[in-house]
Amino acid sequence: MDSVYRVTADEPRRGPGRRAGESRTREAILEAARRRFGEQGYDGATIRGIAADAGVNPALVHHFYGTKERLFAAAMRLPVVPSEMLALMLGAERDRLGGDFEGHLGEVLIGALLRAWDMVDVRTAFLGLMRSAATSEQGAAMLKEFVTSTILASLSQVAGLGDGPEASYRVTLVASQIIGLGFARYVLGLEPIASSSAPDLIAAIGPTIQRYLTGDLGPGGPGPGDVGPGVSS
Repeated sequence: MDSVYRVTADEPRRGPGRRAGESRTREAILEAARRRFGEQGYDGATIRGIAADAGVNPALVHHFYGTKERLFAAAMRLPVVPSEMLALMLGAERDRLGGDFEGHLGEVLIGALLRAWDMVDVRTAFLGLMRSAATSEQGAAMLKEFVTSTILASLSQVAGLGDGPEASYRVTLVASQIIGLGFARYVLGLEPIASSSAPDLIAAIGPTIQRYLTGDLGPGGPGPGDVGPGVSS
């Protein structure tokens, strides 16, 4: 796995060497982040507020973790930064497919997710977040905000959908398919999905994802005022 999107609580962004007390400072930041994200959600929590709780300058939080998404990943002990992982995987496929990329984005996306889920630490973190969302209203709200503000926004940009109501409708349809696949395959162990090969799942689900992204969605289709606010980018 490429280190560009790898991040853990013990390995934030940093240069060589450590100052005395750096570990305690990082842990204070992570504790403050967990508390703020839990109480205020992903959107409501701010770097400035987290820094204040930890008793440090906001610039130090940025120095250690770079972005809010990276801080969230470290605080929640996610092994990857989701939007960076998605961008890297899809970027490699764009280079490989060239002009055919957009027409096969559904297949590419499912393939990338299955490869990510095949990694034990990624799958474990994914399942932990799903279980938290299923058993806690607070966990569900935090996960919904995180997915909307990072992963779905990134997908909307990659697919060239913009950020309006139709884009929001399309990428949330994609999310429903992906979450359903993850739940059926890894939580319920629903057969034969649980034991199906990646190529079989890509062939079966990829075209549906493609239609959600670029195809006809049915009578009238979504338009301004028909669905909720668009995905924030």
